[in-house]
Amino acid sequence: MQNQPIGIFDSGVGGTTIWKEITSLLPHEDTIFLADSKYAPYGKRSKEEITALSIKNTEKLLELNCKIIVVACNTATTNAIKTLRSKYDIPIIGIEPAIKPAAIYTKTKKVGILATKGTLSSELFVKTSDLYTQNIEVIEVVGTGLVELIEKGKINTDEMHTLLHSYITPMLDKNIDHLVLGCTHYPYLIPLLKKMLSDQITIIDSGEAVARQTKAVLIANHLLNSDSEIGKHTLYTNGNVDILKNILHKNTVTYTVKALDF
Repeated sequence: MQNQPIGIFDSGVGGTTIWKEITSLLPHEDTIFLADSKYAPYGKRSKEEITALSIKNTEKLLELNCKIIVVACNTATTNAIKTLRSKYDIPIIGIEPAIKPAAIYTKTKKVGILATKGTLSSELFVKTSDLYTQNIEVIEVVGTGLVELIEKGKINTDEMHTLLHSYITPMLDKNIDHLVLGCTHYPYLIPLLKKMLSDQITIIDSGEAVARQTKAVLIANHLLNSDSEIGKHTLYTNGNVDILKNILHKNTVTYTVKALDF
């Protein structure tokens, strides 16, 4: 199984932010990525719908002989990870908003979290937040519409700037010093966010931590690829192939993008 690929899925193109971190840290691993853009965004769906979609994606990655599954979606993790882990006997890595480091390092004791409704309302998120944010004010904002614009390739647009600014302003008014990005799509907004935020505000996402955890789990399960060749990467989308290609155009690893109905 060591030579089999790492399987990664997201509700759309956003999980490529996780895919990039994994391919950077584990250059000899093959990867298969599923962008489930047909059903994006997951954040407005019910727990039952999110779980069914997560099972669908996992089944497809298993069909493609993946040795480990990375759920590169905050909403899918917080709503479906427990079901996936009980249903399948291969390692499954999840992702959730990086509340802990923000809570540890905040000086103003005010932290902003930008996420989808599906993540913020989930049982796992509430438990994690309660665990780490005692004596800290957390300003939670649902980023309605952000994923849809990213999925349409409309990142550097006036529409995106106006919408994002409306979500960030309440956090700035509360004097946050850390902004947690609770959706894997949102790191693509960091260049825009840096123009809106002062240098005193730290932006946190979970990409590097997920890559490190993936490596640790591969080692623990004796699944790390010992091959010295550079990994091969295939990314599938059931949405617009050109949007996935465009969002990856500055990536340095060699990859193939294909359309797939799943």
